[in-house]
Amino acid sequence: MKAMPQIGVAGVTGYAGAELARLLLHHPRLRGAGLHFFGRENAASSSESARLIDLHPQLANNNGAGELRVQPLDWDAMQHAGVELLFLATPHEQSRTSAPEAAQRGIRVIDLSGAWRLQDAANRAIYQFEDESSAVAVATQQAAIYGLPELHRDAISAAELVANPGCYATSIILALAPLVESGLADADHGVVCDAKSGVSGAGKAPTSKTHFMYAADNLSAYSVFAHRHTGELLEQLHLQPEQIIFTPHLLPIPRGILSTIYVTLLHKSTGKEIEALYRSFYSDSPMVRIYEAGRLPQIQYSVHTNYCDLGFALAPDGKRLIIVSCLDNLLKGAAGQAVQNMNLMLGWAEQEGLA
Repeated sequence: MKAMPQIGVAGVTGYAGAELARLLLHHPRLRGAGLHFFGRENAASSSESARLIDLHPQLANNNGAGELRVQPLDWDAMQHAGVELLFLATPHEQSRTSAPEAAQRGIRVIDLSGAWRLQDAANRAIYQFEDESSAVAVATQQAAIYGLPELHRDAISAAELVANPGCYATSIILALAPLVESGLADADHGVVCDAKSGVSGAGKAPTSKTHFMYAADNLSAYSVFAHRHTGELLEQLHLQPEQIIFTPHLLPIPRGILSTIYVTLLHKSTGKEIEALYRSFYSDSPMVRIYEAGRLPQIQYSVHTNYCDLGFALAPDGKRLIIVSCLDNLLKGAAGQAVQNMNLMLGWAEQEGLA
């Protein structure tokens, strides 16, 4: 019997890191065993020497969590422990150095940051990476696989580095992929993506716009024509910038994303045809739920799950289509999708520990 895989998590102190720890502790293949938790580079020592349950009390009494500690990020210690797959729930800048280091040591990586998601240098420019032209960065980028299982399942299974998609990007790409790949969407007419996310999507570090007094009882647009996830939409859907508009909004709720996407079809269709297209496209995707024609998902139905829920409404003319996509930004938009990718990389059922 194959030995228990040794799994590492760097950056467990954040929202996505906490969800990742919870999922791994309950994973039927792990049950809390073979897990190693690390802080971030240059993080305060107090947060790196604490018990996991002191940082995240909600994990108490979960498959031995009380015995687990968050250790300083030490590559030699990690390699000595036999870690073979490492989650990076770390800032983009740290992932730019950690992913190449892991590769050099033969450790496979699932990176939850935006460090390696974008193949086009023009799209990556928004991150202003200082190592952009270095040989190491170029080689690492070429090895990175975009970690959306529904589109790249086979490549993820064999990957050494998986770049976990952005939360907004996941909700929009899954909503549009069947239409774009079938050639039914009239991209030249323009696709409009109106997306709204809970405050946890901004991360754990407080800012003026995530402060309670700003976010509560409010709804605001931000990063208009300048959001980092736009490049993911362009690359994964093979669209040009002038063919799509994406506007994110901040919702006064803790978690969840609802994206409303407006599309014109190239030829008249029926609701049954659209539903059949989506069901066929995602027939092998256990983490996508398709609603019947005319029924629309809501955040409350997908929050705290790893599902992306897709529903649509078709205008009487049969050509104007609205798709609504809902998911939990910390799960299918981050930690849950990362575990989905882990399952594929280790040869396990894609939905294990998630459904």
